[in-house]
Amino acid sequence: MACARNLLFRVFLNNSVSLSRTITMSATRRAEEAIEKLKEGNPYYSKYASKIAQLQQTSAEEFLDRVERVVNPIKDGQSQARTYSELLNPKQKLQSQEDAELPHKKLTDIMKLELIADKSAEEVSQIWLEYHKTKEVLAATLSTSQYETLMTRAKEHPVFLLPLPRSEGFEFVMLQFAANTVHFTPLLAYQVHQENAPECLTLVHYTEVEDKGVVLMRGEYDTKVLTAQEAQCLANELQMFYLKPDEGKLSLLETFTRKPDEFKHMDLIKEVENIQLV
Repeated sequence: MACARNLLFRVFLNNSVSLSRTITMSATRRAEEAIEKLKEGNPYYSKYASKIAQLQQTSAEEFLDRVERVVNPIKDGQSQARTYSELLNPKQKLQSQEDAELPHKKLTDIMKLELIADKSAEEVSQIWLEYHKTKEVLAATLSTSQYETLMTRAKEHPVFLLPLPRSEGFEFVMLQFAANTVHFTPLLAYQVHQENAPECLTLVHYTEVEDKGVVLMRGEYDTKVLTAQEAQCLANELQMFYLKPDEGKLSLLETFTRKPDEFKHMDLIKEVENIQLV
């Protein structure tokens, strides 16, 4: 695909390009080279240019450390990404491990459960989809078996990248599972803002009516970052990698999690390059 030459993180496709220079090269010089390559190959650079430049000038070592965490989200089997509780809020001293867990979002915040207590799974699904039809959100339903598959793979692969088709090429979006929620943020935004990285999409899976055989999904997205079609594309890609029994996609998940040094962004692009936004 011709536009793939303009990949958002082409500069990062070879992990050694920016991070494995000679030992004698200063951190400042390496940071400057990373900036130059980013300018050449990243159509979204201008959006974050001032913040990137500020970080690079203020602390070259910190800048390179952030690049490393983008290039290798998984290191030694552990995620280098912070939990989204840390991403969105100042890190606070927690009283216990239980406090560190993100709470499940509740279906009661959206609807009264007593109103659907006597409804079948099909009726609940219909009510759910009809309720969200006129709202600027995503809505879908999963069977309990689909949700179990999703959560099983989420435990094995809690962090992953998805390529979002753009007119200039592809923009990589990082996803992370936490409780019953999947958080998405542009990879470049995470690199730049780190602990303050804003989410562009959040998918919540409500299991309160799971005994009926259905799980309800609701997705909220930032309209300043994503269109409805783009948000739907990311949701579809999530299903492609975490729900479908596709060996190629499962292999990419395994490589990303277990062997990050062998992960190739172009292989990820090839898996989804036929997706069209309509």
